[in-house]
Amino acid sequence: MLISFEATDAQKAAGVLNEYLTLILREEAQYRTTRAGQTQEFFDQEVNRLGSELSAQSAKILSFKNEHADALPESLEYRRTVLLNQQERLLQIQHEITSLSEQKERLVQVFNSTGRVETGAAQTPEEMRLRTLEAELSGLSSIYSDNHPRVLALKAQVAQAQKLVSAGIDQDDAADQDPARAMFSLQMEEADTRLAFLEEQKAQLEAQMQTLTESIAVTPANAIALDALERDHRNIQEQYNQAVDRLARASTGERIEALSRGRRITVVEQPTAPSAPTKPNRPLIAGGGTFLGIAVGLGLIFALEMLNRTVRRPADLVRRLGVTPIATIPYLRTRRQRMIRRLSFGAAVLVGVTVIPAMIYLLHVHYLPLDLIAARVMDKLHLRG
Repeated sequence: MLISFEATDAQKAAGVLNEYLTLILREEAQYRTTRAGQTQEFFDQEVNRLGSELSAQSAKILSFKNEHADALPESLEYRRTVLLNQQERLLQIQHEITSLSEQKERLVQVFNSTGRVETGAAQTPEEMRLRTLEAELSGLSSIYSDNHPRVLALKAQVAQAQKLVSAGIDQDDAADQDPARAMFSLQMEEADTRLAFLEEQKAQLEAQMQTLTESIAVTPANAIALDALERDHRNIQEQYNQAVDRLARASTGERIEALSRGRRITVVEQPTAPSAPTKPNRPLIAGGGTFLGIAVGLGLIFALEMLNRTVRRPADLVRRLGVTPIATIPYLRTRRQRMIRRLSFGAAVLVGVTVIPAMIYLLHVHYLPLDLIAARVMDKLHLRG
C-alpha cells in the first residue's frame, strides 16, 4: 500500500503523511485486538457448550449402562459361558433326579418285600443329614463362588452337623425305635430332601437360564444403541478437543495483539520531508506554454487573415469585382489614429502580461491549484489513464 500526499510545503506534506500513518496503524491495531478478543470469546463459549454436551452425553451412556447392566456387550461372552455351564449342570441335576427317583422306588420295593433295607455301615440321622448337606454344598459350589451367601450359609450348616455327629446327639431316641423302619424312614427322608433340593436347584437354574437367554437376545440391540451413544460421545469429544485447541490459539493471539506484537501492517519507509518538489515541472510548463502560445498566436493570425474579407490590395478588386484599377491609393491614417492604435496595442499587451497572470495566480492560490484543475479537466475529458 502506497500512501502519498501533495502540498505546497514539504514539512506539511510529511506531517500529514505521518498523521495518516499513525491513524492507519492505530485503527489496524484496534481492529485486530477487537477481532482477537471476539474470536477468543466465541471459542470460550464453544468450549463451554461442547463441555456441557459432553457431560450430558456421558450421563446418557452411564444411565444406559446402569439400566442394561445385565445385557451389555462386554459381558456377552461371560454370560454365554455361564449359560453353557448351567445347561450342563441342569442335565446333571436331571440325571440325579432320575437316579434318585429310581433309588427310592427300589428302596420301597425292598422294604415292602423284606421288611428291611440294605445298607452298609449303620448311620445315625446326624450322619445322614451331614452327608446330605455335604452333597448339597458340593452342588452349590459348582454354580456359585465360595463367597456367595448361600454357600456360606450351607458351610455353616455342615459345620453344625459335624459337631452333632461328633457329640452323638439323639442316640437314645434312635435306639428306642425299630432299626429297620427307622433306617427306611431316614433313607426316604434323605431321598425326599435330596429330591426337593434338586428340584429347587432345577427351578433356579431354569429361571437363571431364562434370564441369561433373554439378556443374550437383547444384547445386540443394546450394543447398537450403546455404540450410537458412544459414537456421538466421540464426535463431541473431537469437537471439544478442537475447540480447546483453537481457544488456546485464540488466547495466544489475543495476548500477542494486546502486546502489539502481531501487527500485520509493516511500515517499509517512514514519511520524510522531500528535498525537492515532484511537481509541477516548471521548465516543462514554461516551455510548453511558450510553444503553445506561439502556436495559438500563429493560428489566430492565420484565422484572422482567412476571415478578413476587406479589400486591401488591387488583386482583391480584380478577384471580387472583375475590374482592373488604373491606380491604387493606400489608406493614410492621421496622427490621432496612429496614437489610438498604439495605445490599444499597448493596452492589450499590458493586459496579456499583467492581468491574465494575476487572475491565474489568484485562481491557483484562493480557489484550487492549477495542477488539480488540469487533472479534473483531463478526468472529465477522459484523457488520463
